[in-house]
Amino acid sequence: MLILDTDHVSALGFASKPGLKLLERLGGSGEEVATTIITVEEQLRGWLAEIHRVSDPHRQIPLYERLQRRIEFFAAWSVVPWSAAAADLFAGFRAGGVRIGSMDLKIACIAVTQQATLLTRNVSDFAEVRGLRLEDWLA
Repeated sequence: MLILDTDHVSALGFASKPGLKLLERLGGSGEEVATTIITVEEQLRGWLAEIHRVSDPHRQIPLYERLQRRIEFFAAWSVVPWSAAAADLFAGFRAGGVRIGSMDLKIACIAVTQQATLLTRNVSDFAEVRGLRLEDWLA
């Protein structure tokens, strides 16, 4: 299984050359492709914060349209949940001194418990997580 970190999911949302190349490579991988509920949370929090910053209801229309497209995007994806096994691993890594961001560590723990490869641009931070397989398909 390939699990996409938030940066790789974001790249798919743009009709950019890296995003299109990533989409093509994912399709040819023969692997199951998923993201995590943590990435969904990060993306939705970002869109909701952007909507909240705009007080003019007419200027909110395109923001809500983009939020809706993102929700529809995730509805078509396999989204791996946050589980007790991932939470236990998270607690163990924290107790062991792993000090990357909480959201990144949660994503990493989900990938480890799924025995998946995490696709991310943030290889240097994630490299701190023992047992995590990493690749950057946007490089």
